[in-house]
Amino acid sequence: MKAFLLHIALLLSFVGLPQDDISVVGSLPQQVWETSGLIFYNGKLITHNDSGNTAQLFEIDTTSLQITRTVTISNASNTDWEALTQDDEFIYIGDIGNNSGIRQDLNILKIAKSDYNASDVITAQRIDYLYEDQDEFTSQQNSDWDAEALFVSGDDLIILTKQWQSQGTVAYRLPKLQGAFLAERLDSYQVDGLVTGAEYDPMSGTLYLIGYSSFLAPFFVQVDGVSETTIFSGSTTKVNLSSGLAQTEAITKIGNTFYVSSEEFNASSPPISSAARLFRFSLNDAMEEVPENPEEPEEPEEPNPELPEINDQLILYRSFDSKILNYRLDSDAPIFGMGVFDSIGRLVLFVPLENIGDNSVDLAELPPAMYHLAFFYGDAIISKPFILN
Repeated sequence: MKAFLLHIALLLSFVGLPQDDISVVGSLPQQVWETSGLIFYNGKLITHNDSGNTAQLFEIDTTSLQITRTVTISNASNTDWEALTQDDEFIYIGDIGNNSGIRQDLNILKIAKSDYNASDVITAQRIDYLYEDQDEFTSQQNSDWDAEALFVSGDDLIILTKQWQSQGTVAYRLPKLQGAFLAERLDSYQVDGLVTGAEYDPMSGTLYLIGYSSFLAPFFVQVDGVSETTIFSGSTTKVNLSSGLAQTEAITKIGNTFYVSSEEFNASSPPISSAARLFRFSLNDAMEEVPENPEEPEEPEEPNPELPEINDQLILYRSFDSKILNYRLDSDAPIFGMGVFDSIGRLVLFVPLENIGDNSVDLAELPPAMYHLAFFYGDAIISKPFILN
């Protein structure tokens, strides 16, 4: 475990994304508590809410985070809006959320920027699609046919799926034209997490992804060598974002600064509350110097004096018929919480640091299944599986 945490620290240093570069700009207005897409246009951030909310776009001031304008798309509904992207002439809204995998009305709304600039009530063209390799539409919670990321590449739109089961993402292509199409599968990337947003720089052929792991740990991925026919054939660099527990939803880039939004999350069991927020971070020169196929840095023979030396050992034990899970965690690093995750990565129990007490967890409210007990550090998580019978 020490080697694993040391590797994360080395990787963060290697790609030039130090922990203290990530900051919270502030909480987003309550009107966009389920913020999902994000772009920067005409000096403002533009966002929208996700499934079941209004068919509206909200302009947000980058400094005050106040909503300065609301634009309604009069001929559309918000079935499950999940992504925003743009080119020189149009804004695209991805109604691409498909958690259960049964939707046959997936679509992308195409809005002329000239219309958007002229009126607060506008209409959109519609691009309907199905995935070319999906032949079953049986309802399945947390399916591999969900999607939350979208970007423009030349004359095409690229959709990146959010694979709940496989923990990867698949890139699909369709034209930026009104009509109905089969989205063409290009390639895939085993990201080991859930991709929720994308930002593409066509000048450099670099794609940036945002998402979170099955343990709600936000991550950032840089993908180099993107072309109109292949997305993931180049090098990829993935780092954790030390923003704590956050359901990161979207990303946009202003100059060399990235803005990331997270939606509000509240639960009574486990007791968790996280406001919709906007984060900001910049890449330093080290990220730009990452080679096309970077080699994993070797672990030094002697501990690096600039890195914290972390020694962890997590031991779990429980009587066969007991609902009390006992643990022993030997650690010299600070933690900020403890959680229990189910087999598909959902957080089903959270205990903040101030409530962690006697080295035991009461599991009486959980049904028999396999779980993971996890402890959260600033930029890492340690966990161990256990079976509750």
